[in-house]
Amino acid sequence: MKPRELGRSGLKVQPLAFGGNVFGWSLDEAASFPVLDAFVDAGLNLIDTADVYPAWVPGNEGGESETIIGRWLARSGRRGDVVVATKVAKWAHRKGLSPANIQAAAEDSLRRLGVETIDLYFAHEDDPSVPLEDTLGAFARLIEQGKVRAIGASNYSATRLARALDVSAKHGLPRYEVLQPEYNLVARRDYEASLEPLVRREGLGVVPYYALASGFLSGKYRSEADLGKSAARGGAVKKYLDARGLGVLAALDEVAARHGATPAQIALAWLIARPGVTAPIASATSVAQVRELAAAARLALSPDDVARLDAASA
Repeated sequence: MKPRELGRSGLKVQPLAFGGNVFGWSLDEAASFPVLDAFVDAGLNLIDTADVYPAWVPGNEGGESETIIGRWLARSGRRGDVVVATKVAKWAHRKGLSPANIQAAAEDSLRRLGVETIDLYFAHEDDPSVPLEDTLGAFARLIEQGKVRAIGASNYSATRLARALDVSAKHGLPRYEVLQPEYNLVARRDYEASLEPLVRREGLGVVPYYALASGFLSGKYRSEADLGKSAARGGAVKKYLDARGLGVLAALDEVAARHGATPAQIALAWLIARPGVTAPIASATSVAQVRELAAAARLALSPDDVARLDAASA
C-alpha cells in the first residue's frame, strides 16, 4: 500500500479508514481493543470518530467512542502509528460551529482521546448561523495552539464548501483540506455532480462515509426478509432493494468472483480507485471483518472491472 496525502495537510494515510461510530455501540471497550489492534497491524492508520458517537444508543451521552479510542491509545502505545480524526457540531452538548463551541468541544475531545493534538478536526455539518470567517478563525486558533493539525468539512454542499475555501484564501485562514461526504456505489449522484469537480480542482482529500451503504454493498441484504438480520442497519438499507441496487450487487458478485474476493472488498476497492478519493471509511465489529476489509486496500481492479461497476451503478 502506498500512503496518500490528505489534501495539502501534510498528513499521510493508507487508503482505508476505520469508522469509529461502532465503539460504544456495536462494540464495548473490551471488544474494541483487538479490533483496533488488528486495524493497525494490517498496516492501516486513519481512525475516524466524532464527539457525538454514539449518543444515539440508549444510556449513552456521546463521547464514548473517543473515550474508548483514548484508552486504547494509552494501553497500546500506538499514538505514533495512527492519524486520529474527530468532529464537532452535531452533538447536542456541543452544538454548532461558534468559536466558543469549537474551542470547548476540541478541549473535550482532546481530554477523552488523551492526546495533545487532534490530527484532523472536522466540522461535522455546516452551521450557516455562524459567519465562515468566525468558524475558520476558531480553527486557526486551535492550529496555532498546537491542538489541531488540519481541518476538514463533512456534510457541506458544494456551494458552501467553495465559499469556505474562498474565505480561507481571502483572509489567510486555514482551509478545509479534507471533505467527508456520503459516497458509495449506490449513492453517487450528489457527490459526483457538484462536489467531485470542486475537490479535484482544489486538491482536497476525500474520505467518504457510508462506503458500504450501511452494509448493503456487503451483499448481506438481498431481499426484504434479509432486513431482519440487523435491527440497527436493516431499515437503512431497505431503500436500496430495487432494480438498480440489486444490479449493483450482481456486478459486485461478478467482479468479486474474478478476484476471489468478497462484494465488500470490491465495493471498497472501487472507491479507493476513484480519482480524488483518499480513503473510504468502513467499520468492522470483529478482527475477521477488519482483515477482510483491509484486503480491499491491496486489490487492483482492472479497467473492465471498473467499467462494469460504473455501468451497474450509473
